[in-house]
Amino acid sequence: MQEKKWSLQLGGRELVIETGTLAKQASGSVTVRYGDTVVLAAAVMSKEMSKITGYFPLMVDYEERYYAAGKIKGSRFIKREGRPSDDAVLSGRAVDRTIRPLFDSRMRNEVQVVVTTLSYDGENDPDLVAMIAASAALALSDIPWNGPIGAVRVGLQENNFVLNPSSEERDKSALDLLLSGTEEKINMIEASAEEITEEKMAEAFEFGFEAIKKITGFIESVRAEAGKAKREAALLRGSDEFEADIRRVCAELGIAEALYIRPKQATEAKVAEINEKIRAYAAEKYPDQKNLSELLAIIVDEVSDEAVHKNILEKDARPDGRAITEIRPITCAVGILPRTHGTGLFTRGETQALTVTTLGAPGDEMVVDTMETDMKKRYMHFYNFPPYSVGEVKPMRGPGRREVGHGMLAEKALIPVLPSREEFPYTIILVSEVLESNGSSSMASTCGSTLSLMDAGVPIKSPVAGIAMGVITGKDGAYKVLSDIQGLEDHYGDMDFKVAGTKDGITAMQMDVKIDGLTPAMLAVAIAQAKEGRLFIMDKMLAIIPEPRTTMSPYAPRIITLHINPEKIRDVIGPGGKVINQIIDETGVSIDIEDDGSVFITSTDETSAAKAVEWINNLTREVKAGELFQARITRIMDFGAFAEVLPNQEGLIHISELADHRVEKVEDVVHVGDIVPVVVKEIDSQGRINLSHKAALSQMREEA
Repeated sequence: MQEKKWSLQLGGRELVIETGTLAKQASGSVTVRYGDTVVLAAAVMSKEMSKITGYFPLMVDYEERYYAAGKIKGSRFIKREGRPSDDAVLSGRAVDRTIRPLFDSRMRNEVQVVVTTLSYDGENDPDLVAMIAASAALALSDIPWNGPIGAVRVGLQENNFVLNPSSEERDKSALDLLLSGTEEKINMIEASAEEITEEKMAEAFEFGFEAIKKITGFIESVRAEAGKAKREAALLRGSDEFEADIRRVCAELGIAEALYIRPKQATEAKVAEINEKIRAYAAEKYPDQKNLSELLAIIVDEVSDEAVHKNILEKDARPDGRAITEIRPITCAVGILPRTHGTGLFTRGETQALTVTTLGAPGDEMVVDTMETDMKKRYMHFYNFPPYSVGEVKPMRGPGRREVGHGMLAEKALIPVLPSREEFPYTIILVSEVLESNGSSSMASTCGSTLSLMDAGVPIKSPVAGIAMGVITGKDGAYKVLSDIQGLEDHYGDMDFKVAGTKDGITAMQMDVKIDGLTPAMLAVAIAQAKEGRLFIMDKMLAIIPEPRTTMSPYAPRIITLHINPEKIRDVIGPGGKVINQIIDETGVSIDIEDDGSVFITSTDETSAAKAVEWINNLTREVKAGELFQARITRIMDFGAFAEVLPNQEGLIHISELADHRVEKVEDVVHVGDIVPVVVKEIDSQGRINLSHKAALSQMREEA
């Protein structure tokens, strides 16, 4: 292919798409440059039908490269980049969530999109560029796909929206909104915000969507000039007669009615029974049909999907009988585990999340070393989804993309309400264990996290609740927004839109769709309805614990903060860390010292903490004239004795100050190692400390 290049002005910078230079054996490949951030995207589709069954086999790999930022991996022993960071996982997930809905769900060719960051300028985030690059690569390729899509970031500074803010601008922004979509609709949202109102968020959707349409038009023009003809996809289909017959059997056996049986377990049992009858019928009548099991699953799923859509659009009939805006029954509990620092149990319908708070020393912060950033995190949220939560048996192999994504969503939701490090210097780790799941476990984790933090006595600024919204759309443009969707509505519905926030505004959002997207107007309705549900859920939570506890668990560590002269830090640390390690070993506390002289002493034992505080104070305090000390004699000279009044602080007791009579020889009064009372006479202009044993004895006699 001939080398070609196209450019578009976007957000005050040039967006450049280039093809025909790199990765030419891929089905479609491009490099996209924005600023000095450069991303390569390559898309490939297999020639034949995949042996993978049950879903469209799309693989999206997002590859960070440290060289892109001119960095070498931090590990001393392993320099090769291996397992992707959480940031890379989330970036790959964002690309996947954007492009997947625009493939035919019956397609069974394997498709792989590999996005590699080649250059990172520290200003323009590669995840945004990666989404545009994946779109352009698919658009130019011979892979059947209903794109292109565009992607933008929207920031908010001084009540003005900023398109594709730089990294520095994002740090100062009250909103970090990542949007993607087609020329007509928005199909993916990821956002963190500082309590942005629903009205302002709806304006942000409109603002970002205008730029998305500009990008999709640009990619469409590139495709018209350089795109390949699309190949025929391997679609999983039976004959019209076969599919019509199976649909008839589904209706006769009552698959649509089975979806409306309650509770969830009864629905699953009836659906399983019907599926078994359908399989038996098809195996007997169509013994030669290829891919029979998977075709049956697809047809049953489509019939079920149509039934749910029809019932909700025409009758407002949800599978569990709730009204469109009705929230499932909620129960909350706190303080249920005896030795943890804080616990919150949140149950909504058949979804249950237990979140546990652990408080640690400042030194327990997590070091984050990625291609994009070097930083420390004092607050982390981890989300676990064991298979028993949905009654399944599966190997537990650690967190996958879904777990990382849900954990990060709950983490972002709570960041705006956490106390500052100065107010509350603890490292905070929340772990959410999903014990039951029937829809929106990530929002249950968010609610459980608020309960857990308040139970732990963390002074959050405002409680946060979350809700998952769904939508059912019709071919005529009609739609119904559903509050608090359960698993079946998530599966057969057209949107999963998670919205978290306080009573004053939104703090985090995440949206995925199974259709081509939603208009900004539809999204505005969804977030307004979400606010009503969020406030209802919050009332249930606050009825259990209305505000953070004023005392922490007796098992949580206490942190004492000192501020010392930065020039004294070396005295506390000592040569090779000798002094600080001695304090830690003898008291059992944890000590963290910062460059500005802040010292954090963390301990679960008050006596040990007090001992460490006194030790450090003695190491760093400056003596004053008139103070009385019990000093240790360290050196004997002809003219007097040197005595240590505080660690590493010595003064001179002149021979004339050893006694109230004439002293011929210093050793007649004191010896090295003696502990004697001394008074600080003065500190001279050179900082030398002059002591008096004679004055100390006189003072002690007067006091007696």
